[in-house]
Amino acid sequence: MDNRTNTIAGWVLGSMAAALALGIAGHMIVAPITSEKEGYPIEAPADDAGGGPAAPDKPIAELMATADAAHGADVFKKCGACHTVAQGGANGIGPNLWATVGEAIAQGKGGYAFSDALKTAGAGKKWDFEELNKWLTSPRAYASGTKMTFAGLTSAKDRADVILYLNTQGSNLPLPAPPAGAPAATDAKAPPAAGAADPGGKASPGTTDLGNATAPAAAGKVSSSPTGEATAAPVAK
Repeated sequence: MDNRTNTIAGWVLGSMAAALALGIAGHMIVAPITSEKEGYPIEAPADDAGGGPAAPDKPIAELMATADAAHGADVFKKCGACHTVAQGGANGIGPNLWATVGEAIAQGKGGYAFSDALKTAGAGKKWDFEELNKWLTSPRAYASGTKMTFAGLTSAKDRADVILYLNTQGSNLPLPAPPAGAPAATDAKAPPAAGAADPGGKASPGTTDLGNATAPAAAGKVSSSPTGEATAAPVAK
């Protein structure tokens, strides 16, 4: 080799030696941190005044004592895509809900085809306040395999309000006695039943109070809208 080649080789070897020396020195100065266990421990926060489990819902009998039928009619709008509530309303995706409170579960309703899941879960039962509360909490938990896709109402107040509203639509059953010490029932004015006659003797337009298209009830026509057991609807197959 000539001197030029030797010089280049020397510089390459020298650079490699310097890099190796720096790597060893750095490793000695900054020692790696090792852990005997993989991952990172997560400390669970201590329970405080607002961090405990959610309080259980009050009994439906107590909730019914202070329920608001007018608010229930508003919540019921979620059910309007599948159910009508006017007297004589047609079945569709789900059954018409006139006079549902107190009825036998999965029976009647003009021959509506209820699911086998609901027939099994509701065998020998009626849609009383307790059963409706369970159903509205989670239809799928109540009747595993139901065709109804509505997830349920998480608010206990909303459920009580909807049940009270449904009770005013053709059922009018006495409310359950509230537990001892619970607030007394309020004397709130309930919304009129769909298709009810006014003081002048003329029938008011049939309606489900759901924003659906309506038709005069006096001429024998009833409001009809998609009704049913598929989306947001309180009572279905």
